[in-house]
Amino acid sequence: MNTQKLSWILVAIFGASTLFMVYKFVFSGSAEKSADGRLAIHLNVDERDLVLEEMRTFLESVQLITQGVANDDFNSVANAAQKVGRAAQQEVPGTLVGKLPLEFKKMGFDTHSQFTQIGLDAEQFSDSKHTLQQLSTVLQNCVACHATFKFEVDVNQ
Repeated sequence: MNTQKLSWILVAIFGASTLFMVYKFVFSGSAEKSADGRLAIHLNVDERDLVLEEMRTFLESVQLITQGVANDDFNSVANAAQKVGRAAQQEVPGTLVGKLPLEFKKMGFDTHSQFTQIGLDAEQFSDSKHTLQQLSTVLQNCVACHATFKFEVDVNQ
């Protein structure tokens, strides 16, 4: 076999490997359909705990936002929303992101963005009805996520 053919074969193998890794990291993650119809995302214990902690923090922020609206305290609303806004997503390790399916990532990024917007709008408008509408929209992401995904601990990790 001549050198040019060998080079093209190596390029093809490298290209196919790269495409597979991009597909696995960006699109599919480490997930499969489960018996209850949801997509089971396989994580190690620490990764699962991190994601569940983030979800609890979302819920705490929802409670604080609701309390802030009830008390007409829009500084509290803004602070609670910003706590889980776009800046918070920077804390997720890349290894975990690679295991998450694309739809989960999109929902997560959208949820963080919506919280950021709630905080910005609370500071600017101080409008209870507007904030509650935004909160209702972000909670639709929460409901959809819990209906679509679940976490399973992969003991081999």
